[in-house]
Amino acid sequence: MTAFVGQVYAVLAKDLLVEWRSRDLVIAMIVFAFLALVTFNFALDLRPDMVSAVGRGVLWVVVVFAGTIGLGRSFAAERDQGTLEGLLIAPLDRSALFFAKVLGNLLFMALVELVAVAAFVALFNVAIDPLPLAATLALGTLGLAATGTLFAGIASNTRAREVMLPVLLFPIIVPILIGVVQASQPAFGEGAAREAPWLVLLATFDVVYLAAGAVAFEYVLEE
Repeated sequence: MTAFVGQVYAVLAKDLLVEWRSRDLVIAMIVFAFLALVTFNFALDLRPDMVSAVGRGVLWVVVVFAGTIGLGRSFAAERDQGTLEGLLIAPLDRSALFFAKVLGNLLFMALVELVAVAAFVALFNVAIDPLPLAATLALGTLGLAATGTLFAGIASNTRAREVMLPVLLFPIIVPILIGVVQASQPAFGEGAAREAPWLVLLATFDVVYLAAGAVAFEYVLEE
């Protein structure tokens, strides 16, 4: 167990150090999220009474698309730089590599979500209860990171990986997207008693996707 945790930490530390030196991935995700929110703000021109109903869908669409940018680069950079082959021939548990990539993607998306939520509140002039939103963000982002990491690994073996990732990922994350939109209602002052079943559903999907990814990842990166 200690060796497994050490392997996860080593890969995660490597990814964080690379991103800290370049900062291109997180910055690209933040810029995309901000521009998408600005576009939605001017395109929809929502009345104050409609923001709470429509805004949570807008917020999560932006989070999903911004997160997809980071997920697509999680293995593309490894293959482009030739470091993925080194990871595969190293005495490294494939499930440890999977969990390290999931944690890295989770941290990157969490940073983007902090900026996106702040920009959303400012642009749409809406009050949000932070605690329910934080719980929903945590469960939804974990499911997105787990599923996206698995399919990013699959798409990295294809020539059109930038196109294949959304094609593979979006149909699978529909339950997560529906769950997070519904579970976000209390954060916007709607249906305070309705979030519990959706949070349970999100937690269930997270466990299933993490377990499936850990088992299948050994075969995903094979040529």
